[in-house]
Amino acid sequence: MSTAEDTAGEDMPWDEVTPEAARKLLVAAVEAFAERGYHATTTRDIAGRAGMSPAALYIHYKTKEELLHRISRIGHDKALEILSAAAGSEGTPSERLADAVSSFVRWHAGRHTTARVVQYELDALSADHRTEIMELRRRSDAVVRGILREGVEAGEFDVPDVPGTTVAVLSLCIDVARWFNTKGRRTPDEVGALYADLVLRMVSAPKQSGSSSPAAVSDAQK
Repeated sequence: MSTAEDTAGEDMPWDEVTPEAARKLLVAAVEAFAERGYHATTTRDIAGRAGMSPAALYIHYKTKEELLHRISRIGHDKALEILSAAAGSEGTPSERLADAVSSFVRWHAGRHTTARVVQYELDALSADHRTEIMELRRRSDAVVRGILREGVEAGEFDVPDVPGTTVAVLSLCIDVARWFNTKGRRTPDEVGALYADLVLRMVSAPKQSGSSSPAAVSDAQK
C-alpha cells in the first residue's frame, strides 16, 4: 500500500457486534464521539449518522454510555491482543519490543478515529465500566513491562526505571491516534517502523536492521 489513506481507512468490520443494525450504530457512535466528543454527542446524532430513528438506538443500546463502553472494550481487547502476540513471539527482547511497538503504533495510526475514542474518552465511562477497562490497560502495561524486564535481564536494555519507561513507551504509541493524518506522507507501517526504532534507542537496545531513521513527529505529519 503506497499511501496512508490505503491503510488508515476506518473499515474495521466490528465482527464482534451483531446484528448489523447494532454494528451500524456503533460505527456511527465512533465517528460522532471522535468528531464532537462524547459529552457533546447526542443519541439523535448517532442514530442520524446510522440512518435510523433515535428510538431504534435503544433497541440495541440502553444508553449512550453503553455504546461507549462497547467501543472501549473492543478497542482495549484488541490492544491487549496486539501486545500479547508480540510478547509471545519468538526472538530476542529487542525484536519483540520492536514488534510490539510497531504493531501497536500501526493500529493507532490505521484506526486513528477509533483509537481516539478508545484512548481519550475513558473519563466518560461509568465507575464500573472504567474499572473494567483500567484492568485491561494494566494487563497491557504488564505485557510491555515484562518485555522490558527480560531485556534488562538479558543485558540488551539499559532501563533503570522499568515501570516509568513502560508508561513512556505506551504513551508514545497511543499519542499517534491524536496527530496521525491520513493525508500525510507516512503510512501507518512507516510510522510503526519509526517508533519501533525510537523506542529501541530509548532503552539503549541494539539497532534493528531495516529500521527507519528517527525524525520529529511534526515531520511525520507532513
